Amino acid sequence: MNQVIVQSSLPVTLIGGGALGVDDLETALALAPALIAADGGAGAALAAGYMPEAVFGDFDSLARVDLDRIPSDRLFPIREQMSTDFDKTLRSVSAPVMLAVGFLGARVDHQLAAFNVLVRYPERPCILLGASEVVFHAPPSLTLDLAPGAVVSLFPMRAVTGRSQGLDWPIDGLEMSPDGRIGTSNRATTGVVRIETDGPGLLVIVPRDALAAVTRALAPDAVPPAPAPGPRRVRA
Repeated sequence: MNQVIVQSSLPVTLIGGGALGVDDLETALALAPALIAADGGAGAALAAGYMPEAVFGDFDSLARVDLDRIPSDRLFPIREQMSTDFDKTLRSVSAPVMLAVGFLGARVDHQLAAFNVLVRYPERPCILLGASEVVFHAPPSLTLDLAPGAVVSLFPMRAVTGRSQGLDWPIDGLEMSPDGRIGTSNRATTGVVRIETDGPGLLVIVPRDALAAVTRALAPDAVPPAPAPGPRRVRA
């Protein structure tokens, strides 16, 4: 079931319970001021001094002491065990774009599961923020302003074809697939990169300092021109 529970006209920051860098949350909130959490990510949000506006998941990773601090009308339990908490959250929230922290790093199987979810919900634009890179699913048409020479890795999660401009190695005429040709360690040439795909399934991996450019590319009308009111701070 893909029922939308929360709708936001602003970009949303999603915090998970995985590895979290020192400034990951603040970096995301500067661009996406509404804060939601996937299960144990709510505990990380509270520890950082933020009260999430909504929490999704089966709550098996959320400590009781943290659960009791969150108002009941912000809790949205989804008890089935056939999907991850990232899956449960992504399918339940409609926003121009989500910036997800606490999903990369640490366990490889969790990272692969997150990539799987990105591909299965192409209608839910989401950027995974890592220590040095950001990862997102390529929309049908993408234009990115990048520094010349920036690494642009393209990793297919299913067979996919497309076209590109502004890359050292164009993808025109290539069929990429997880067990065939991939596109890691490509590079931006002039700084403006354009990618078109003929179907879903292509992940794009670019340097972390391109986060703002990626956010604007995926949600050009939704990024606030000035800092918007952020989530409410809570007492420690």
